[in-house]
Amino acid sequence: VEIDERVVRLCQQYLPQTAGMLDQDQRINLHFEDGLAFVKKAAPQTYDLILVDSTDPIGPGEGLFTEEFYRNCNRVLGPDGILINQHESPYYPDYAHEMKRAHHKLKAAFPIAKVYQFFIPTYPSGHWLFGFAAKTLDPIADFKPEAWQQFKLKTKYYHPDLHIPSFALPSYVREMLAEDDA
Repeated sequence: VEIDERVVRLCQQYLPQTAGMLDQDQRINLHFEDGLAFVKKAAPQTYDLILVDSTDPIGPGEGLFTEEFYRNCNRVLGPDGILINQHESPYYPDYAHEMKRAHHKLKAAFPIAKVYQFFIPTYPSGHWLFGFAAKTLDPIADFKPEAWQQFKLKTKYYHPDLHIPSFALPSYVREMLAEDDA
């Protein structure tokens, strides 16, 4: 689901290595509409995975960081469904505040809500956080490296040995997430 079809078409044109096959993969259905409305009207337990690659939680993307949106995502996910969203950077105060707000709202909407980190050099500070939310699956307790290995995927960053440590957050991030002032 993408609100602006032009974004997808430009990515297909200028980033063919990541978006070039979107129209040819039969597993993909592109919907060009507002993500909030799409999730709100979707039937219960329709999806296994929701990836929210949104803009920042201020301005046009703000609705994608609300408890109502997360509750709607919970409703449309199947029993073993997973939601992943970006949680901003913990480094700069304004980003850190939004990170805490997003996490507290995610925790209010899902029984399992964790934060993991990823390093993206082109993002502010390079240290970026993501939220993992689910009804039943815990990303650490239920992790099965052999399930990943059966696909024999060669990736540039991820590998099973990195999975659990990505949830090991620095002390200052853990302390911020534990604060109730979001």
